[in-house]
Amino acid sequence: MSARTILIIDDDPDFVDTTKVILETEQYKVNVAYDPDEGYKRLEEETPDIILLDVMMGAGADGIKFAKKIKKDERFDKIPILVMTSIAEQTGFKFPMDPKHPKFFPIDKFLEKPVEPKVLLEEVGKLLG
Repeated sequence: MSARTILIIDDDPDFVDTTKVILETEQYKVNVAYDPDEGYKRLEEETPDIILLDVMMGAGADGIKFAKKIKKDERFDKIPILVMTSIAEQTGFKFPMDPKHPKFFPIDKFLEKPVEPKVLLEEVGKLLG
Protein backbone atom coordinates (compact mmCIF):
# COMPACT_ATOMS: atom_id res chain seq x y z
CA MET A 1 0.00 0.00 0.00
CA SER A 2 1.34 3.43 -0.87
CA ALA A 3 1.79 6.16 1.71
CA ARG A 4 -1.20 8.31 2.57
CA THR A 5 -0.83 11.87 1.29
CA ILE A 6 -1.35 14.94 3.45
CA LEU A 7 -1.60 18.51 2.17
CA ILE A 8 -0.63 21.24 4.65
CA ILE A 9 -1.89 24.74 3.84
CA ASP A 10 -0.47 27.29 6.27
CA ASP A 11 1.38 30.59 5.86
CA ASP A 12 3.79 29.95 8.77
CA PRO A 13 6.91 28.27 7.33
CA ASP A 14 8.20 27.18 10.77
CA PHE A 15 4.88 25.51 11.61
CA VAL A 16 4.76 23.84 8.19
CA ASP A 17 8.33 22.52 8.49
CA THR A 18 7.80 21.14 12.01
CA THR A 19 4.45 19.55 11.15
CA LYS A 20 5.86 18.02 7.97
CA VAL A 21 8.70 16.36 9.93
CA ILE A 22 6.24 14.96 12.51
CA LEU A 23 4.03 13.49 9.79
CA GLU A 24 6.92 12.09 7.77
CA THR A 25 8.15 10.17 10.83
CA GLU A 26 4.91 8.17 10.47
CA GLN A 27 5.59 7.54 6.76
CA TYR A 28 3.00 10.01 5.43
CA LYS A 29 3.74 11.74 2.13
CA VAL A 30 3.43 15.47 2.79
CA ASN A 31 2.80 18.24 0.27
CA VAL A 32 2.76 21.88 1.34
CA ALA A 33 1.28 25.18 0.27
CA TYR A 34 1.68 28.56 1.93
CA ASP A 35 -1.62 30.12 0.87
CA PRO A 36 -5.05 28.92 -0.30
CA ASP A 37 -4.39 29.63 -3.99
CA GLU A 38 -1.24 27.51 -3.93
CA GLY A 39 -3.18 24.91 -1.93
CA TYR A 40 -5.84 24.66 -4.61
CA LYS A 41 -3.13 24.18 -7.27
CA ARG A 42 -1.60 21.37 -5.18
CA LEU A 43 -5.05 19.77 -4.86
CA GLU A 44 -5.44 19.72 -8.61
CA GLU A 45 -1.95 18.24 -9.09
CA GLU A 46 -2.41 15.43 -6.57
CA THR A 47 -5.52 14.74 -4.51
CA PRO A 48 -4.49 14.25 -0.87
CA ASP A 49 -6.08 11.87 1.62
CA ILE A 50 -6.44 14.72 4.15
CA ILE A 51 -5.89 18.48 4.33
CA LEU A 52 -4.36 20.28 7.32
CA LEU A 53 -5.54 23.87 7.06
CA ASP A 54 -4.87 27.15 8.84
CA VAL A 55 -7.68 29.70 9.19
CA MET A 56 -5.85 33.01 9.41
CA MET A 57 -3.90 33.52 6.18
CA GLY A 58 -3.50 36.55 3.97
CA ALA A 59 -5.84 39.42 4.76
CA GLY A 60 -8.15 37.42 6.97
CA ALA A 61 -9.86 34.12 7.48
CA ASP A 62 -8.92 32.72 4.06
CA GLY A 63 -8.91 29.17 5.43
CA ILE A 64 -12.68 29.36 5.91
CA LYS A 65 -13.16 30.48 2.30
CA PHE A 66 -10.89 27.67 1.12
CA ALA A 67 -12.81 25.01 3.07
CA LYS A 68 -16.12 26.25 1.65
CA LYS A 69 -14.71 26.29 -1.90
CA ILE A 70 -13.42 22.72 -1.89
CA LYS A 71 -16.48 21.28 -0.16
CA LYS A 72 -18.53 22.64 -3.10
CA ASP A 73 -16.24 20.86 -5.59
CA GLU A 74 -17.30 17.24 -6.06
CA ARG A 75 -13.71 16.26 -6.90
CA PHE A 76 -12.60 17.23 -3.39
CA ASP A 77 -15.70 17.33 -1.18
CA LYS A 78 -14.94 14.00 0.56
CA ILE A 79 -11.40 14.95 1.65
CA PRO A 80 -11.30 15.40 5.43
CA ILE A 81 -10.14 18.81 6.64
CA LEU A 82 -8.30 19.19 9.95
CA VAL A 83 -8.00 22.85 10.93
CA MET A 84 -5.12 23.85 13.15
CA THR A 85 -5.07 27.54 13.96
CA SER A 86 -3.93 30.10 16.48
CA ILE A 87 -6.99 32.27 15.89
CA ALA A 88 -7.66 32.58 19.64
CA GLU A 89 -4.08 33.65 20.28
CA GLN A 90 -4.08 36.14 17.38
CA THR A 91 -7.51 37.68 17.91
CA GLY A 92 -8.52 36.83 21.47
CA PHE A 93 -11.66 35.25 20.02
CA LYS A 94 -12.52 31.77 21.20
CA PHE A 95 -15.23 29.69 19.64
CA PRO A 96 -17.83 29.08 22.35
CA MET A 97 -18.86 25.81 20.67
CA ASP A 98 -17.48 23.50 18.04
CA PRO A 99 -16.73 25.78 15.05
CA LYS A 100 -17.63 23.11 12.47
CA HIS A 101 -20.72 23.99 10.49
CA PRO A 102 -21.82 22.22 7.28
CA LYS A 103 -22.51 25.48 5.48
CA PHE A 104 -20.33 28.17 7.06
CA PHE A 105 -17.22 26.19 8.08
CA PRO A 106 -17.37 22.68 6.55
CA ILE A 107 -14.46 21.00 8.29
CA ASP A 108 -14.00 17.69 10.09
CA LYS A 109 -11.91 18.68 13.13
CA PHE A 110 -10.69 21.91 14.76
CA LEU A 111 -7.59 22.20 16.94
CA GLU A 112 -5.99 25.27 18.52
CA LYS A 113 -2.24 25.69 18.02
CA PRO A 114 0.10 24.67 19.46
CA VAL A 115 -0.82 21.05 18.82
CA GLU A 116 1.18 18.32 20.53
CA PRO A 117 2.71 15.86 18.03
CA LYS A 118 0.90 12.92 19.63
CA VAL A 119 -2.48 14.70 19.34
CA LEU A 120 -1.76 15.65 15.73
CA LEU A 121 -0.94 12.08 14.78
CA GLU A 122 -3.97 10.71 16.65
CA GLU A 123 -6.38 13.13 14.94
CA VAL A 124 -4.90 12.51 11.49
CA GLY A 125 -5.17 8.76 12.08
CA LYS A 126 -8.83 9.07 13.14
CA LEU A 127 -9.75 11.17 10.10
CA LEU A 128 -7.98 8.81 7.72
CA GLY A 129 -9.81 5.86 9.27
